[in-house]
Amino acid sequence: MPLASRTPSKTPSRRERNKQEKLDRITAAATELFAERGVDDVTTQEIADKADIGAGTLFLYAKSKSELLLLVQNSTYADALEQGKAAAEDITNTLDAVMAIVRPVVECNRKQVDNGRTYLREIVFGDPAEPHHRDALTLTVQTEEAIAAVLQRDQRTTAQDAAARAHIVSAIMFISMAATINATNPVDAVVREIRDQVGVLLPE
Repeated sequence: MPLASRTPSKTPSRRERNKQEKLDRITAAATELFAERGVDDVTTQEIADKADIGAGTLFLYAKSKSELLLLVQNSTYADALEQGKAAAEDITNTLDAVMAIVRPVVECNRKQVDNGRTYLREIVFGDPAEPHHRDALTLTVQTEEAIAAVLQRDQRTTAQDAAARAHIVSAIMFISMAATINATNPVDAVVREIRDQVGVLLPE
């Protein structure tokens, strides 16, 4: 491309930088407080105070404590998904590659079990019009796409079948993480349960 036709990168305005800086402070404050005490025992006023902003400003970035949890969890989920996708690239066994994607997602969801289970509930029952909820739904779609890409390495698997199976894998993962019976189970036990079910799903 000729140099003259390149579009120069736009430098963020001061207003945009201030907005991002406040969002970063809110995310950091909510992350710390939720990790320490759990989402149910933290108030939005405490988050606002820790982020050194007014409660009214806080609600410009997230309209409820549930949206704040989505904001926090989405960030760790996105990092976990990238980690899993990178790990899966070098694994030839299909089941092992799928589980390479699944495991970091389970790990990030269970750093604080109650927060993780509340996050899953918000994905299902939250307001999809809220931006952080939309981001969470996008992450679930991206997870299924990553799993489907692994499944399609087997040339016997069509794109349609891969997408369907990836959706089932996502459901298995979701239910295993959210189930009350697994609330006290360690990550390894949850991952093993998911692996056992996914193994049945995949073609020989």
